[in-house]
Amino acid sequence: MDNQLKRVDLGDLIRKKILVLDGAMGTMIQKCHLEENDFLNEEISSSLEERVLVGSVQMKGNNDVLNLTHPEIIEDIHRKYLQVGADLITTNTFSSQRISQRDYHLEDFSYKMAFEGARIARKCADEWSTPTHPRLVLGSVGPTNETCSMSPDVSNPAARNLDYDTLFSAYSEQIAGLLSGGVDAILIETIFDTLNCKVAIDAAITEMAKLKVKLPIMLSVTISDLAGRTLSGQTLEAFLASVSPYPIFSVGLNCSFGPAQMKPFLRDLAAKSPYYVSVYPNAGLPNAMGLYDETPETMAPKIQSFIDEGLVNIVGGCCGTTPEFIAKYIPMVEGKHPHQPVPRPKTLHLSGLELLDVTPEVKFVNIGERCNVAGSRKFLRLIREKKYDEAVSIARKEVDDGALVIDVNMDDGLLDAKAEMVNFLNRIAAEPDIAKVPVMIDSSKWEVIIAGLKCLQGKGIVNSISLKNGEDEFLAHAREVKRYGAACVVMCFDEKGQATTYERKIEIARRAYHLLVEEVGMNPLDIIFDPNVLSIATGMEEHDAYAVDFLRATEWIRKNLPGAHVSGGISNLSFSFRGNNTIRESMHAVFLYYGLKCGLDFGIVNPSAKITYNDIPEAQLPIIEDVILNRKKGASEQLIELADKLKADDDSKKSQGLSATQTSQTQDEWRTLPLDKRLIYALRKGISDYLQDDLKEALAEYPHAVNIIEGPLMNGMNEVGKLFGAGKMFLPQVVKTARTMKQAVAILQPYIESERTDHSAKAGKVLLATVKGDVHDIGKNIVAVIMACNNYDVIDMGVMVPAEQIVKKALDERVNIIGLSGLITPSLDEMVNVAKQLRQAGLNIPIMIGGATTSQLHVALRIAPVYGGPVVWMRDASQNPIIASRLLNKKEEPKLEQELDRKYASLRENYKKEQERLLSLDDARNNKLNLFN
Repeated sequence: MDNQLKRVDLGDLIRKKILVLDGAMGTMIQKCHLEENDFLNEEISSSLEERVLVGSVQMKGNNDVLNLTHPEIIEDIHRKYLQVGADLITTNTFSSQRISQRDYHLEDFSYKMAFEGARIARKCADEWSTPTHPRLVLGSVGPTNETCSMSPDVSNPAARNLDYDTLFSAYSEQIAGLLSGGVDAILIETIFDTLNCKVAIDAAITEMAKLKVKLPIMLSVTISDLAGRTLSGQTLEAFLASVSPYPIFSVGLNCSFGPAQMKPFLRDLAAKSPYYVSVYPNAGLPNAMGLYDETPETMAPKIQSFIDEGLVNIVGGCCGTTPEFIAKYIPMVEGKHPHQPVPRPKTLHLSGLELLDVTPEVKFVNIGERCNVAGSRKFLRLIREKKYDEAVSIARKEVDDGALVIDVNMDDGLLDAKAEMVNFLNRIAAEPDIAKVPVMIDSSKWEVIIAGLKCLQGKGIVNSISLKNGEDEFLAHAREVKRYGAACVVMCFDEKGQATTYERKIEIARRAYHLLVEEVGMNPLDIIFDPNVLSIATGMEEHDAYAVDFLRATEWIRKNLPGAHVSGGISNLSFSFRGNNTIRESMHAVFLYYGLKCGLDFGIVNPSAKITYNDIPEAQLPIIEDVILNRKKGASEQLIELADKLKADDDSKKSQGLSATQTSQTQDEWRTLPLDKRLIYALRKGISDYLQDDLKEALAEYPHAVNIIEGPLMNGMNEVGKLFGAGKMFLPQVVKTARTMKQAVAILQPYIESERTDHSAKAGKVLLATVKGDVHDIGKNIVAVIMACNNYDVIDMGVMVPAEQIVKKALDERVNIIGLSGLITPSLDEMVNVAKQLRQAGLNIPIMIGGATTSQLHVALRIAPVYGGPVVWMRDASQNPIIASRLLNKKEEPKLEQELDRKYASLRENYKKEQERLLSLDDARNNKLNLFN
């Protein structure tokens, strides 16, 4: 290359055009017909004589060793791809690290393999670069043949063949060789375990810092199944959350699938990734002989569709692709617009195996508190006695009860906290129903926190860091939190001690926020302040303002520190009343009610707590609120009197010789309510103990089993929806009610089935699905039951259903109506996507839209305009058969469409006028609700 030719930055190049990557290195090497001994040369053979006989070393398949033994072969392959026009070539270093090379007894050559692989590619790229067509080198870093996230031993889920530190050392050596050899970017590819990927990112950032260079870090994931998950179980959304704290340049897909099977996942990635997007699929799925059936001619149109839809910035080939494939792609990218990355999320993204998007609709992230040896005697005992299966079951119950994050703490004087933390985290990683949620690593020992972070493939939370030992330690800890890809809780402590007043809380929060954002470069969304929930009603007057000062500080943080969240250990509030669970849970319910209004959105609580704000008796509520809000003098004394009275009543019942069961029944006054109200109450509270009896009674009163669902059960769900919307219930409690509803439907199902008129003609075929990104199905299940009872043939596709599968099923089954369900806000966008894809497929059959976040306004503004057929918002499940009968009636359907068109036009017009009448931001702030006056 001309000495005057400047090296081009990949970022500058990718913003201008779609780039073409080379094809498979291994496919080309296989064509060279090398013999076993061709993989070794004299230098390598002599170095192995002390360890292994050359004749016994199986080298074939170790493509990376050719960088040392036959560099001319690798050069020739690079040149072939460059000759057909590839913009980017990848180094032949996929396995150039000690983990993979130890199988060949060549660990000591890893650095040299990586360096030579980079040097060879650099030489070839420079030869072919011109001022108008620069060629760049991507340093290939493969996943190794082992995993940090999964156990190799079926009988021991905590076992690992590979740990973070060992892999970090191996990757650091490899990446150092790549950087020294002259690569333009680091490509971490064929990612099947996100923890392995995080280690590689860490090593890349660390090695670049040593050399004082900054090169793009590119990621490419391999999907292992049609559910769109990696081999270690993560969804693509969860993967994006896991890598969000790092400076990533691009994220893409490679290997595993051919272009047709990969396209739905590529669309999903392009719609959600704030990074540039790459794709280099296999030449189809391997056939029975392990070969690839796609040809350059058959594969090119499929790659063309990626380009034409604006899904990609980089296209190339993986297994089975050759220069002939790449040559087809070159003219296809000419003049085509590259993909535009979506904006970075404006909400906090956490992840386990699945994404937790902390949207405003979540309202409150309930962090389970029971996997904490300091807070649960049972959990401590199980860990001490090494009864790990039982300990894991506690975590499972927390998630079942609605915990969105689980807190794990092993700080006990008689435990090896570090070893127990690693052991427990590895064990729950093997439990998909637990591992789906993020983990909060909780310890006062920093080495324990670091050990825990090295076990997480998801994006968890560190609990906690603070300024109590000064800025230097605070900044060092914060940088490590960022290094290991986590969010963090910041306690309001500083060198002077714990903040107890409003003024001190906001002083420390302001200082910590600016240090984290301006000096560490942490995303504000990853900062969760804990302004210290302290005990009230202690008998000491100086403690009376603790709760209200926390609430005021919460409101100030959310208003003045953009992006930051607020959490608290809720049980601390009521410590003075330990032993009186009724008072404690009532205090927590009131505190959470006002906390949510102020912006409290995280909290460590008992997910199975039974008392909600709405449950507190009218006579007791003002007393508790007076204490929480510090509204009048003497409030604490009144609460203490109330607690004493409740305790005396309880003692009186016990003194009368009532059994625990009888005492419980005496307390269950709701059991005296009329049947309908009992069912509604049981549903709202998530109590399933009496369902069998109550539903049996209901079957005798109602003409049909389905009427019970349409009546009291639907009324109960509607009441839950209202309470949730008013902030009087939070999401885990809603999940609990949904589980109870599901049990009720299951009990009624046999009766419903027996009442069906199986021999009559079906009223129509209905397809139901909860859209991709959403796992909630209770509403959909209710609709399925009601529609089936009205003689519709129901096809229920379940939850998390991609748009492509909905379209395919609708076409295959020739359905008459499609019902789409979703509970969370992202579901709204996915419903729009489904409507667009249905239209692209030439379908205009009616769509019914239902779910907690849906609305007629959203249908009018976003869904109906992108679809050619009728789209109807369903207020509740009881309306579905009524609307369905009109939609499938030739006379009624046009009338309904006209009604919808008029209604939607009116809604759009009113919305437009409403937007024009919106207050200014200053006026809106002046009208805010003030809880403290």
